[in-house]
Amino acid sequence: GEALFSRGLIHFYLLNSFGPIPFISTTDYKTNSKVRRMAESEVYALVNKDLEAAAGLLPVEYIGTDRVRPNKFAAKALIARVCLYLELWEEASDNASAVLNQTSLYKCPQSNEGVFLKESSSTIWQLMPSRAGLNTYEGNSFIFLQGPPPNSAVSSDLVNAFTDIDLRKKNWLKAVSDGTTTWYHPFKYKKQSSTASSVEYSIVLRTSEQYLIRAESRAHSGDLIGAKQDLNKVRNLAGLADTPAETVQQMIDAVMQERRLELFSEFGHRFFDLKRTGRLDIVLSAKKPQWKTSCRVLPIPQSELLLNS
Repeated sequence: GEALFSRGLIHFYLLNSFGPIPFISTTDYKTNSKVRRMAESEVYALVNKDLEAAAGLLPVEYIGTDRVRPNKFAAKALIARVCLYLELWEEASDNASAVLNQTSLYKCPQSNEGVFLKESSSTIWQLMPSRAGLNTYEGNSFIFLQGPPPNSAVSSDLVNAFTDIDLRKKNWLKAVSDGTTTWYHPFKYKKQSSTASSVEYSIVLRTSEQYLIRAESRAHSGDLIGAKQDLNKVRNLAGLADTPAETVQQMIDAVMQERRLELFSEFGHRFFDLKRTGRLDIVLSAKKPQWKTSCRVLPIPQSELLLNS
């Protein structure tokens, strides 16, 4: 079950990063040396098949206490995401509900301050550092202590998208100034370096995403009351009032905005959301003068192409 979950997860990200890809289902190197690209719909079907099989094999309870080995509901959470991408609204909603209904496993946090600690009860699945005392790759990559930023910073466009009362702006963004210019870095993970024992793991799946998946799916299905309830769960945790959205389109737009603010810097959600909703070229061409439609996928490495006749 864990192997099938991992294979499904890997191909999901390969597909969304590179476009049409082969689906590798054998360890036979001769077979694998002659694989061919498959249509995205075929790859998605095989990903879903792996995840459904994994959900049937994996236990309800976690093995160990750190939620680093996937359980049945980690597979269900990923199925919900895949169904969302495929616009299978009912299936996406049902699988998200299967996760969120496990209230003995997953607790809605009272504050977003501790969401990214390794003990968070809103975590569905996370990655452990390679050795004790290390923390996350995200913290090590994103955090900088002085400007200008050595690698990257949060765009002013995203910073300005948060209202001043949004607790995510207070708790998940960190300002760094040189006295003249101010930059921001993601601050979901607080540890840039090693500690006596690891306090943060990289969270891949968490309950807020499931609420947003179900909200979007319910909105598309016309269930505005249910969509509003789910969206407000995420908004209220951020210290915001209930959404004013009333129509289906307003609700969908509100969910997409909330996904942007809630899931930033987590495994490419924003980029994939723009792709799957057909807004990537519109949004990025306005922000990046050299943007081309072909940039929606990464190039297959030439070394890989040369290996395969």
